[in-house]
Amino acid sequence: MNIKRIGTVAAIAIAGAVVLSSCAANEDAGSTAPSSSSSSGTDYSKLSGTLTGSGSSAQQTAEATWAAGFQDVASGVTVNYSPDGSGAGRKNFISGAADFAGSDAALNDEELSGSFGLCAADSKAIDIPVYISPIAIAYKVDGVSDLTLDAKTIAGIFSGKITKWNDSQIASINKDAKLPDANITVVHRSDDSGTTQNFSEYVSANAGDVWTEEPSQTFPYQVGDSAKGTSGVASAMASASDAITYIDDSGAGDLDKAKLMVGDKATEISAEGAAKVVSDSKVADGREDNDLAIDIDRKDTADGAWPLVLVSYAIACQEYKDADKGELVKGYLDYVVSKDAQDAAAKEAKSAALTDDLAKKAATAVASIK
Repeated sequence: MNIKRIGTVAAIAIAGAVVLSSCAANEDAGSTAPSSSSSSGTDYSKLSGTLTGSGSSAQQTAEATWAAGFQDVASGVTVNYSPDGSGAGRKNFISGAADFAGSDAALNDEELSGSFGLCAADSKAIDIPVYISPIAIAYKVDGVSDLTLDAKTIAGIFSGKITKWNDSQIASINKDAKLPDANITVVHRSDDSGTTQNFSEYVSANAGDVWTEEPSQTFPYQVGDSAKGTSGVASAMASASDAITYIDDSGAGDLDKAKLMVGDKATEISAEGAAKVVSDSKVADGREDNDLAIDIDRKDTADGAWPLVLVSYAIACQEYKDADKGELVKGYLDYVVSKDAQDAAAKEAKSAALTDDLAKKAATAVASIK
């Protein structure tokens, strides 16, 4: 896969939906394409049609990378992905407006109890992990380039209880930092966001009574400024001063990123640390066969662990009403969970490739799609 070409596609995708047509496969004859057949025996070259995906803006760069790579092996397929946010993506999938969803939160019990527009009668949707990424606590403060925060302090800032950068609680963790006597500008998501869900799960698990709200996809406090999507938050931070946000690491760009107190250690953000936490976590109980929703261990204090992590899913029907559509979704997701695709996304989006064990489980789940 030609990463230089894909990097260009990913950059374009930040401004809007990923739309790749069959001509993209011929734009770079010098690329090293993966095999036209998957390890499961799917012959990508025989696939033809259009796929529509909707959802996670955190997945946006990865989806651009996967769609471009898929063009190299399945030139007859057009993949359209719109980064509408995880909540909107799930709604679009449930209604039948999208063939698959990207979501940083797995389907909940209420969603699973309903029907799905494109799924066969008596068939449910399944959550397949495709993207693991650390969530950054990114900031922009003149004169501060090295900052450490713990969960209680993060919760205090984002709930509006801590309002100044030189607050004693921040200063006590950062004794050598020259913290300004400036108001903190909080930037958070305005839309139903899986990133918000994962962020709120982390602070809820680790900040005690400082964070009083239940984990949710909707930011619960009336504080600071809001923006839609990962790219919207990045744009808001670019024009802000003395600001802080939570954002998927793929969208953090040149923003400074705080270290996280994990146990008693100040830990730097890393994809490896995010993958460590997911590896230490278990598949959630009570799900359908091949539904791989992960019960993330938010209290993981292993060396290097980054418990402020999101696992983002591809949500698809176990069985589609339209068998041809099912074959397209199956073929695309078969590619997405492959080593080539996972490694390419890791380079472009600073994510973590699925571990061998999780990749095998994901491939089995994809193979079950009809």
